[in-house]
Amino acid sequence: MSALYILLLCILALFAGIALSIGSAGYSVRQIVQTLLYESGGPAHVVLWNLRLPRICLALVTGASLSVSGALLQAVMRNPLADPGIIGVSAGAATAATSVLLLFPAMLPLVPLMAFAGALLTCVLIYLLAWREGVDPVRIILSGVAVNTVLGAYNALLQMLHSDNLSGVLAFMNGSLSGATWDKVYIITGYTIAGLALSFCCIKSANILQLGDEMATGLGVNVSCVRVYLSAVAAFLAATTVAVAGMIGFLGLVVPHICRMIIGSDYKHLIPASALTGSIFLLAADTLGRTLISGMEIPVGIVMAATGGPFFLYMLRKKGKISGGQGQ
Repeated sequence: MSALYILLLCILALFAGIALSIGSAGYSVRQIVQTLLYESGGPAHVVLWNLRLPRICLALVTGASLSVSGALLQAVMRNPLADPGIIGVSAGAATAATSVLLLFPAMLPLVPLMAFAGALLTCVLIYLLAWREGVDPVRIILSGVAVNTVLGAYNALLQMLHSDNLSGVLAFMNGSLSGATWDKVYIITGYTIAGLALSFCCIKSANILQLGDEMATGLGVNVSCVRVYLSAVAAFLAATTVAVAGMIGFLGLVVPHICRMIIGSDYKHLIPASALTGSIFLLAADTLGRTLISGMEIPVGIVMAATGGPFFLYMLRKKGKISGGQGQ
């Protein structure tokens, strides 16, 4: 398994090097190394240090957070088709953040905190709607889809009422890493480290949930409490990414499933593998979006939706086979 982690780290380093070197201004490996290590001024230093490097770092931590969040939610639901966007967690974070951006612009520094509060309140609401002598994963998903729809309608209405001030909000709703700064990187890195540390504490609980509710209860586990705890950690990870990068869909759905096909369903390996693979995927998608069309940048959320949508349809067609493997 350590060989897989080494391979993923090598791929990640390769993609980071590619992201540094290509763009409106191209740089060779020698120029990159010389600029990063020795030069303290000039156009290359500005482009690499102030524009591309913080964007790469933001992609890495955002991809890791979203992927691990999706993996935890799939354990909660015992369903590989669950992710923060589909069940409404991301929509809750986006609703809170959008409300601050449009209604209370003076509170802009509180966007990360409000995004987390929105995601957490959405989780609580979904669980209350799904609760009927316990929590059933199917009811959670259906409640999440309904809440997601309602919040989407609210966001659309809010945008209509403030159509003259949508430049920042549209980039936020599409999911974008443009405008990445070292301040944003420092903020989300702190949140991500805390969230990933909590997720590693969830490994045993996530593995037990895969055995089924009856067996988990027989082992003395309070299934409902475990689901709430894992959902809170997943909401925390998803909310921090929404606060700095906006709505990026499908990453939390696609990446854990790919890792599960390669290494199995043991969360001891699934969580770190998902974190590394998610970083690779989001960095690749962002690099593709900003370089595919000369002079134009495609938001990373659109790139992920264009690639993740077909994969989601594939998973739906194979759902019976996937669900059978999930419970093993």
